[in-house]
Amino acid sequence: MTPLAAHHTFPTAELQARAGATTRDIGIDTMRGVAILMVIGIHSLQQPLNAWQTAIDAALRPCVPIFLFVSGYLTAVLGKVPLGKRLQAALVPYAIAFAAAYIYMALHNPAMDHRATTTLARFGLAYLFVYYYVFVYVGCTVALWLIFTITSRGPRSDSRRVALLLLAVVFGFVAGSYLDPLLLRSGLAESLVEEVRMRDIPFWFTFMALGTLLGEFQVRQALANQRTLLLGATTAAYIVYAAVRLFSVGDAADYDSIAFFGYAALACCLFLALDARFPFIASLGSGSYFIYLWHIFFVMLLRDHARLRALGPAAASAITYVAAATASIAALILVREFVPARLHRWLGA
Repeated sequence: MTPLAAHHTFPTAELQARAGATTRDIGIDTMRGVAILMVIGIHSLQQPLNAWQTAIDAALRPCVPIFLFVSGYLTAVLGKVPLGKRLQAALVPYAIAFAAAYIYMALHNPAMDHRATTTLARFGLAYLFVYYYVFVYVGCTVALWLIFTITSRGPRSDSRRVALLLLAVVFGFVAGSYLDPLLLRSGLAESLVEEVRMRDIPFWFTFMALGTLLGEFQVRQALANQRTLLLGATTAAYIVYAAVRLFSVGDAADYDSIAFFGYAALACCLFLALDARFPFIASLGSGSYFIYLWHIFFVMLLRDHARLRALGPAAASAITYVAAATASIAALILVREFVPARLHRWLGA
């Protein structure tokens, strides 16, 4: 991996796309780097969550929306969805990590169901560890590809694309609001409904659609001029989302609720407006998929064998976070240093 250059030498994402440059946008990669550290933070919190842990969990929840938002934004800048490349980049590393996770779970659960149909269902729905994001990303990417394909020809293609993206956002709100009541009325168990909500692609697509819309209108600089306003709005939205969860007001779901969308969407815009440029964090962002796929092994090892619960939730969460983040970053560095470059993509590094 070529070292990241100093922040002032990096062109904007728009210029990169127009020039076909191979250098990465350090601002976007910094967003991804912060997001993956947030992911580790969520998974390090000890379950069940108490009040202060719920507040922290709520603060960290925009992590997945950031990844989807960034993907949509860069797609708009590029002007197309390279579907084959994106699916390969997502599914090949996932298949490798899935095999390792399957072996880990089998070793820790002698009664595990190994039937072929069950295994295929686990793989197809990413029902193993915390890999639901793979299912979400693939679904959202296919949806965005369909929108770009439908609107790629004919007059007023840009306006038709914007209209479809806006309709997708509205549909996502509806799905997020009514999916779980419908499933609960159908008699499904709450645990199963929760799994379905984690994979509510129409709702998750709202973040990719939002990123695409902002990329279409090239508002990065305009957002940068409104940083103070965005910071205040994001803080207020977080307070609302955290309060909804803490006091179970209305739809208090972790994921597909209007309160969650409001906070996460504003957080995505704020991160884009801040345009933070930290080379080390950006290097984590460029390998964020590798960290996402493999950090959970370190978290699970600590939970299964370290007996940290006796230390209390605060100490256990802090130790888990530091250990998992350090080990994941070290693994990324080792892979980039010693694994042949052609295999980096297979591992998501």
